[in-house]
Formats: sequence, C-alpha cells, structure tokens
Amino acid sequence: MIEDPDGTMLYLNGVSVSFDGFKALNALSIIVHPNEMLAIIGPNGAGKTTMMDIITGKTRPDDGQVYFNGRTDLTKLDEATIANLGIGRKFQKPTVFESHTVWDNLVLSLKTPRDVFSALFYTRSAADNARIEEILDTVRLTKRQNELAADLSHGQKQWLEVGMLLAQDPKLLLVDEPVAGMTDAETVETAKLLKEIAKTRSVVVVEHDMSFVRELGTRVTCLAEGTVLAEGTLDQVSANPVVIERYLGR
Repeated sequence: MIEDPDGTMLYLNGVSVSFDGFKALNALSIIVHPNEMLAIIGPNGAGKTTMMDIITGKTRPDDGQVYFNGRTDLTKLDEATIANLGIGRKFQKPTVFESHTVWDNLVLSLKTPRDVFSALFYTRSAADNARIEEILDTVRLTKRQNELAADLSHGQKQWLEVGMLLAQDPKLLLVDEPVAGMTDAETVETAKLLKEIAKTRSVVVVEHDMSFVRELGTRVTCLAEGTVLAEGTLDQVSANPVVIERYLGR
C-alpha cells in the first residue's frame, strides 16, 4: 500500500493472522478516510470478522500495520482503550436493554465519566438531552422513545443499537450485517440512516445483501481467503471475473 496513514481514519497494511495453521488474513490492506463509508463483501470465511476483531483489539495480528485516525497504532492497545478512542462496533445480533425504554437505552450509552465519584454525582445536562433527541431523530425512533426496547421490531432494535453506539460519539463505526432479518422497507431506511451517519464519521459495513450494498452507493471491497480480491463501485466489483468465480457465482 502506497498511501501514508496520515489523513486516514483506518489504515490496514499487510495484515496477516493465522489460527492453528489457517491463515485467516493474508497481507490484507484497506484504507478508510474520514467521513467515508466502505462496504465489505465476501464469502463466509473471507476474513471479515477477523478483520473487525483486529481493529477492535480482540485479536492481535501476526504481521502488518493497523492505524486509527492517522497515527494511533491499534496493535498495542486493549479493547477498552480502543473503544474509548472512538471505535464503535455493532454485531449482527442487536444487544439492547429490553426492559428499559428507548430513551433510557440512549441515556445509559452516553459518553460520560465512568469513575464511581463522577457516576454518583452525574446529572444529565440540556446538551445531553439535545444529543439524545438528535440521535432519536437519526435512528428513526423519536415516536418510540418512551416505549420499552422489547416492544420494538427487529429492525428498530438494530437502529436503537446504532443509536447507542452514536451516543458514544465514535469516529469510526463498524457495522456487521445490519439488515439481516429486516423487512424491505426497514432495509431501505437503514441504507439512508447509514449514509446520513457517514457524513460526520467513518463507517465500515460488512454485508452479504447485494441489493442493500447497492442502496448504500459507496465504495466496495470484496475479500476472499483473507485478502482483497477487488475494489471499486459495486458494478465494477460485481463484473470482476475473479469475484464472480470465487464469490458471486456460488
């Protein structure tokens, strides 16, 4: 990879990792710029989850560089430190506090001082309330704010979890198959939602649903066997003979 990590939000260069002799990532190189969305596609076992594990500190690479926001070397940091730096990760299955209201889920997720003394004396400010209202609007849940999270549809729970991550004010959002199990209408709305979010922060979306990827209208990277097969628009990647043979043609 030629480009210098300066000015990038996420920079993976020659990243490799093996598990019991299996090479999950093989000299993987990916760049994401500030306020950019990248969609990552590829067959099962392509290394997509391992890549996100490395970015978030869950897995250490055997080789390669992983930089966040220019010059922060993520390979030397633990998961909590990386999360506090401004990297949020959303897994495929939504995890929300179902016995709490939508509003309270966002309050509990706000980026506030976490030490015991600060937590005891913390009172929510007008700015906090305004932030929650802004997030509710972004994730299409303003009208459901006083309802229990348990009463939301599957798609709305996905949106709430995205909102909970936004409450942490991340610079980079990693989103794993966000539209799995959603209705067609929810899928279209989720694409709009993520495009709005990508105006103010970087977003990496891992997805199998090609119609959803097309709705995103963003740069696409196809992985296979832990490395990049092709990169470009969805049409460019979909027309690549190697991508057709090793992924789309299956």
